[in-house]
Amino acid sequence: MQVTVEPRENFTLLHLRGEFDTFYCALLQKEIDGLIASGVNRIALNLRLVKFINSTALGAIIKASKILGANRGKLVISRPSVFCKDIIEKVGLDRVVPMFDSDEAAGAALLADKNGGVKGRVVEELEDETTILFAPTDAKRVEHFISEQARKANPAHGPGFGGNWRGVGRMSALDTESLRFTWNGGNSGLTPFEMGQMLSLGTDLIVKFRLPLLKKGHCEAVVTVSEVEERPDGVKLAATFSQIEPETLAAVKQYAADMAFLKRELRSATEKR
Repeated sequence: MQVTVEPRENFTLLHLRGEFDTFYCALLQKEIDGLIASGVNRIALNLRLVKFINSTALGAIIKASKILGANRGKLVISRPSVFCKDIIEKVGLDRVVPMFDSDEAAGAALLADKNGGVKGRVVEELEDETTILFAPTDAKRVEHFISEQARKANPAHGPGFGGNWRGVGRMSALDTESLRFTWNGGNSGLTPFEMGQMLSLGTDLIVKFRLPLLKKGHCEAVVTVSEVEERPDGVKLAATFSQIEPETLAAVKQYAADMAFLKRELRSATEKR
C-alpha cells in the first residue's frame, strides 16, 4: 500500500492506494503520528484506490481516530471504494469514523466539528448481512415443495448444487459452529409455513457464502437445520456445520475472530462519548 500526504488549507488528506492489510497498519500509524507531531489534527483518509481492507486495518483506523480525538482533532473517511464502503457500513465503522463521498464534504465536516472527538453508539451486535445460497442435499424435497415452473425459473448456481434450483437468503450471523440466515421465499411461491416445512429441523443443506473481510471467495459447506422460525415475510433459520473443509473452517474461524476484534474496538471507541 502507498500513502500520499496532501495538505489542504485547514486539514490534511491521506491518499491510500493498494491493499490495506495487517502489514501496512504501522505505516498508517507512522503517518498519523508524524502529522500530529507537526500540529495537524484534522485528517481525511481517501480510500478511493484501496481495493481490499481487512479487520486489522479497520482496527488501525479506529485507533487513529481515538488518537486524533485525544489530541482535540478528528478523523474522517472520504471517497471509499465500493469494497471499502461495503465493509465499513457492514461492520458499523461509519458510526465511529464518519464517511463522505467527496474530499470536499469530508473537509467541511472536519471544519464544522470544532470540538473533535467521536460521537455515536455502536449497536449491541454487529451482524454481517450477506448473500447465502442454499439447497437441500435431497433434491426430492425441492421437487415436492417447489413447482417445476418455479424450479426452471431459478437456474443452478454452479456445479456444487447439482440441480436446477437454489434459494437465496441473507446471512445474519456466523461462528465456528453454525450460521443463521433469513429467506423470504424468492420466486418459489411458498408461504412461510411451507418454507418452514421444506427446511424443517434436521434438513441438510448445501450452502455457499462469502466472508467479506477475507480475500477468499465463496465458501461451501453442508449444514443441518437446527432452528426454524416462521415470520410474516419468510423464515429465519439456524444451521450447524456438518461437513466443512479444513480450509473453509479456518477461514470461518478467522472471520469470527475478526468480528470479535472489531466489536471490542468499536465499543472501546464509543465508551464515554
